[in-house]
Amino acid sequence: MQRTNRPDVLFQPFPKGDSRGRMLLALTGIMVVAGTAFVVSASEGQTSATGGTPTSLFVHSVAYAILGFIALYVASKVQLQKLLSLSFPLMVLSLFALVAVAKHGVSVNGGQRWLNLKVIVFQPSELFKLATVLYLGWVIQKYHLTLGRLRDFLKYSAPVLAGVGLILLEPDMGTSSMVIAIALTMLTVAGLSRRFILSIGALMGVGLVGFVALKSYAWTRLTSFSYAWTRFTSFLHFGEFQQSLNYQIDQSKMAIGSGGISGLGFGHSRAKWGLLPNPHTDFIFSILGEEMGLIGGVLVIVLFAWFLLVSVRIAARCTNQAYRFVAMGITVWIALEAIINIASVMGWWAVTGIPLPFFSYGGTSLIMELVAVGILYNIANDRSVSKDLAIREYRSVHTLVPLRRPHEVGVARQRQVPTHTTQRPQPRY
Repeated sequence: MQRTNRPDVLFQPFPKGDSRGRMLLALTGIMVVAGTAFVVSASEGQTSATGGTPTSLFVHSVAYAILGFIALYVASKVQLQKLLSLSFPLMVLSLFALVAVAKHGVSVNGGQRWLNLKVIVFQPSELFKLATVLYLGWVIQKYHLTLGRLRDFLKYSAPVLAGVGLILLEPDMGTSSMVIAIALTMLTVAGLSRRFILSIGALMGVGLVGFVALKSYAWTRLTSFSYAWTRFTSFLHFGEFQQSLNYQIDQSKMAIGSGGISGLGFGHSRAKWGLLPNPHTDFIFSILGEEMGLIGGVLVIVLFAWFLLVSVRIAARCTNQAYRFVAMGITVWIALEAIINIASVMGWWAVTGIPLPFFSYGGTSLIMELVAVGILYNIANDRSVSKDLAIREYRSVHTLVPLRRPHEVGVARQRQVPTHTTQRPQPRY
């Protein structure tokens, strides 16, 4: 499958030499350092209200960043083929962790999404995102010839669907929809037919509606569904639900608007003093916009756009298709979370609890994101070559050729247009 002269070991020397990989690390480092600084600033009001000190959260943020960069370094040294071969055990581990959350998880604001491991409060759904990317890369590499058949597709995608269901039970519709988006993007890039993708999307939509309906009984079914729909679409009703569903969005808009062009200055936010809930997690971009103004907000968007461009170029020039699919999954993961978070805090999308990558406070999310960056850096420096791994429709591979008479075969050969199987040229950047 992979043509390489590297020894069959788990770890390799730290890869060097690719300019895109170095740029990826530089952009990631800048965003993590800036995010740590703004977490300390945004959490000042909350730590004062709870009797804590800003330095306590700063220590936690720095510790998470250090652990994350160590994990990035380790991920960049692991042989990529070995990493894919470990994806199934990682998927099983993440599913067990999600089951443990359902039984022994910690509840915060109505959501049971964390495991208290004493040393760290662990969020298994973040690990499941990474497991999904690696697992689908491994599945496409091994079973791309049969994934176009519904029976095989359901068999190999069952762990992903089970994880999505467990995340929905927490409940966490934002993360579950993110996992679905990552999976569908990877399968689409791998060549799964549009008809198949649309059918899967329709089935998932029906399943989601059924899940919402089954969460309550009798008369409360329609009420529960109506409330969930109103909550999701409340951002479209400007000026309504100001003291309920749209309170966070309205406060976020006022914070960003009060920053003006150049902002109020670092540490001088007013919204963080009890006006804006969760200022250091989901709404950290609001505090950043208030303190750094339009200039700071645009710079953050430019950093993410640059990160997206570099990641896409790494995936485009990758000569091993399995690793290319993994790179696309990581790119969609980071970029889509950034787009959704920024759109949410500006009132352009529903508030779904998606954090801003590298900026929002969170130990598990930051560590998993840095592990993903380490894998992407590893792919940027990889030069292995794979055969064509595109998913084909099952009927096109296994269609029986009808028998013909000898003279008919000869005529058919004369009329047959020769076909050539050529590899698509790899773009050079």
